[in-house]
Amino acid sequence: MSGIECCNGLTMAESDLQTRARELLRAADGRITSARLAVLEVLLGSAAALSHHEIENAIAQRGRDVDRVTLYRVLDWLVERDLAHRIASEDRIWRFNAVDRVQAGDHAHFHCTRCGQIVCLDGPYSSAAPALPTGYQPERTEITIHGRCPGCAG
Repeated sequence: MSGIECCNGLTMAESDLQTRARELLRAADGRITSARLAVLEVLLGSAAALSHHEIENAIAQRGRDVDRVTLYRVLDWLVERDLAHRIASEDRIWRFNAVDRVQAGDHAHFHCTRCGQIVCLDGPYSSAAPALPTGYQPERTEITIHGRCPGCAG
């Protein structure tokens, strides 16, 4: 059984990814389509947030096929149901990560300035609640820490 690098450098077997993806789709009261399953499996198995292109390539490497329009629709559906979140990056490319792997809601990201990898951060520094003037109501907080990942730091 092949393994996929997951969060914290651990590997998760493909069958475990499929099982977890099915559980999450069921819990979201969603139909379990082959496209939703394929996309969510890729997101669950990735340690970093992935672009549309990276998701498409990962699905193809597994011998599956999801056309580009379906991929966009599935990602939108997953984001709407809080199964994935969308991260805006400086290169104007959206990247996606499974919410199951990170804390839900607002949290910080680390962006490697060398390789471009974006990783969701958990922990006490992962969110900030700035003092806003009276009457201001925040809807979303985006915090990105820029630096070099372990692979690029050396």
